[in-house]
Amino acid sequence: MLSKTFILLSLLTHSLLAQNTLFTFEDNTIETWKKNATWKVERDTNSNVLSLLKRASSSFNLCYNPKVSFLNGTVTVQFRANSGHIDQGGGIMWRVQDDNNYYIARFNPLEDNFRFYLLHEGIREEISSANVHLSKGWHSMKIIQEGNHFEGFIDGKLYLKSTDSRLQKSGGVGVWTKADAMTSFDDLNISTHQ
Repeated sequence: MLSKTFILLSLLTHSLLAQNTLFTFEDNTIETWKKNATWKVERDTNSNVLSLLKRASSSFNLCYNPKVSFLNGTVTVQFRANSGHIDQGGGIMWRVQDDNNYYIARFNPLEDNFRFYLLHEGIREEISSANVHLSKGWHSMKIIQEGNHFEGFIDGKLYLKSTDSRLQKSGGVGVWTKADAMTSFDDLNISTHQ
C-alpha cells in the first residue's frame, strides 16, 4: 500500500516539472510566430483574439509558436468559426516540426465533425473522427498527449481517443484552419510536463 507521503511527494514532483504557458493575445504580439496566411490580433467584445483574415495560397492556414517545446501535456484553446464557404472551423496544431509535419485537432461545423489528423511530409491523414454538432459562438477545444496516446475534448466532453507514434519529437504549438475557414482563437493554454 502506498503511503500518503509518497503520493504527496509524487504529486509535488509532477507539479514542479509541469510548465504552463498562456497566450491571451492581450499583448497584441504574434511577430515571432510562424504564419503562412494573414493572421491578426484584433479586439472582440471583451478581449483581444487571434483571427484569420486572409487565407494562405496553400490549403492550410498555420499560425504557431516554434519556441514552445511540447511533447506531453495538455493544450486548450477557445475558438469561434466566423465564416467560410469551402470550409469552416479549425483547431489546435501541436508537436509542430515545420509547416509539413504536425498533429491537428479540428472541428468543422459544415460537416459537424471533430477529427484528429497527422500531417506528415505535407500529406494529411485522418487518424480518428467523431460526429459533433455545436451551436454558433465560442467553444473550447482541448487535447491531452501522453507518449503516443492522445485525447480530444470539446466543451469539456471527450470525443476522440487515438494512438499514433509517427511524431515522437517535441515541437511547437499553434492554431490551424483549412481553405477559407475564417476562425478566431483566444486563450491558447499549453501545459507541458516531463
